[in-house]
Amino acid sequence: MSKHILTRGHSRALTRHHRIAAAGVAALGAAAIGFSAIPSNASTTTTTEAAAPTAKVAYSTEQIKDVRGTVTDQLAGANVKAEQIAAKKQAAAEATAKKQAAVKAAAAKKKAAAKAKAEKSRQAKESASRAAQRAEVKKAAPKSYPNTLDGWIRESLSIMKKHGIPGSYEGIHRNVMRESSGNPRAINLWDINAQNGIPSKGLLQVIPPTFEAYHVPGTPKNIYDPVSNITAACNYAADKYGTMDNVDSAY
Repeated sequence: MSKHILTRGHSRALTRHHRIAAAGVAALGAAAIGFSAIPSNASTTTTTEAAAPTAKVAYSTEQIKDVRGTVTDQLAGANVKAEQIAAKKQAAAEATAKKQAAVKAAAAKKKAAAKAKAEKSRQAKESASRAAQRAEVKKAAPKSYPNTLDGWIRESLSIMKKHGIPGSYEGIHRNVMRESSGNPRAINLWDINAQNGIPSKGLLQVIPPTFEAYHVPGTPKNIYDPVSNITAACNYAADKYGTMDNVDSAY
């Protein structure tokens, strides 16, 4: 009997706890049944209600697009500004290069002008030097005269001019033709001079003592030399008559 009583008491206690647990389980089960019993249109409603925040997100996306557009504009403006700066730099570089080219061109022109001036000066100096050399050669080289009566008279006049002896071509030629007919080897063997042993000789028939006394330096000491004979005779005539031009007969 006592054993049976203990069993019943224990059963009552478990039953109370079990009821509480069963109530909880029943509530959960009812909820589960309620969820499972929701019609299909409820799912659509839930989806629609969940879509509302998505619409708000779409509005936010438009704002982001605006931000992106602003950034793009800023980048485009920065690019334009960079291009402008690059263009200014390029223009400045071209201007500098142009200026440098102008400076180089001016320097080259100046150098060419200086070179041309130096070349002109050099040519002028060379020309002056050549002229001086020609003058020296002309001065040093004696003038040549033909070996004729005309050449003898002209050469004699040149020597007489240097020594200040007067006389003209006409006066000399006239007296030569009268005295020797232009023969430089002529000799007078019949006049008084010849009789005295000192015959007159040469173009102007000069006696040896007169030739020796009036010989002009720079001419051969040969009484038969045409130039020596003429200059000595003209020197004598200048001393005695003033000039050979004043002689018209034997002298």
